[in-house]
Amino acid sequence: MAMVIENITKSVANECHIDDISLQLEPGTFNVLLGRTLAGKTTLMRLMAGLDKPTKGRILMNGKDLTGISVRKRDVAMVYQQFINYPSMTVYKNIASPLRMAKVLDAEIDRRVREAAEMLHIDSLLERLPVELSGGQQQRTAIARALVKDSELLLLDEPLVNLDYKLREDLRTEMRDIFKRRKSIVVYATTEPMEALTLGGNTAVLHEGRLEQFGPTVDVYQHPQSTRIAQAFSDPAMNIVAGKVDRNSLRLGDAKEVPLRHHLSGLPPGDYRFGMRANHLQLEMQTSDDIEFQTTIDLAEISGSETFVHLFHSDDPWTVQQQGIHNYRMGDQAKVYVDSANLYVFDLDGRLVISPTRPDSPTMT
Repeated sequence: MAMVIENITKSVANECHIDDISLQLEPGTFNVLLGRTLAGKTTLMRLMAGLDKPTKGRILMNGKDLTGISVRKRDVAMVYQQFINYPSMTVYKNIASPLRMAKVLDAEIDRRVREAAEMLHIDSLLERLPVELSGGQQQRTAIARALVKDSELLLLDEPLVNLDYKLREDLRTEMRDIFKRRKSIVVYATTEPMEALTLGGNTAVLHEGRLEQFGPTVDVYQHPQSTRIAQAFSDPAMNIVAGKVDRNSLRLGDAKEVPLRHHLSGLPPGDYRFGMRANHLQLEMQTSDDIEFQTTIDLAEISGSETFVHLFHSDDPWTVQQQGIHNYRMGDQAKVYVDSANLYVFDLDGRLVISPTRPDSPTMT
């Protein structure tokens, strides 16, 4: 049965950290909490674990009210950002520690420890001490210790944030495969939109302690219900421009008027806000139907095989994601283009009107 979070609120010294959140998480699912620092991710996980008590609301697991039950009496495991391992114990003993506390038989402990170590590729390190391990190996050990408990709830609070880029990439892929085989409810907190997309499953977008949207990760990404969600679930943040629809035409910012095409056809006349992902903006015209903007370059940020060009359209900061390495000078004028087929449409209150991807389309925009 599911974990049900009913109207949970958490306040500390009259400051609201979690504001009336309700969620239902099913066994065997992978669930991402996505939000910026101080969005409420860790607080919500601590409430799920029983480390903190809610000010209002309740938490049920398999129909049982766990709201007032301490973490020691819950079937839960948690992995933190830091490498939390017992320094005087070998990797084997670290992984086995929760099973020994639960008085599991030695043969079963050995089986589970070696199985988890093999999954996380640390089976050759079982006799080492934590001080002899790299950061990635230490975090793998902490994750293995959580896995062996086989808890019905597994919480991972930004477990890869302190690792280097390559290690994060490797562990993301491995964890996604490992958790597919388990019946636990897995909850994973991150500030990184691309990490949420890589891990898949479901995503809950949090902002200032409130739940903004929850659903299958790809659906939330393709159909963000507000500009706030669209910008939070985009890296770089989605570019926003004011626009006006008049009969069968569209004008965005200072761009020339163009005909309504694609999913915009039939959009009622009025003022809107339009969203453009950084990878949908181009510094070269792709087709004669592209919408053209005049912009001023602020900074070109080279990142591996990509260049993120930061610029201004009027007073609005935009980012263009370009393939390859490009050099631009601050203050240069640049034309930026977008295909109207890639536009998200929001009303003036920031609520989604229409997205460029059909609801039945599996293709990620």
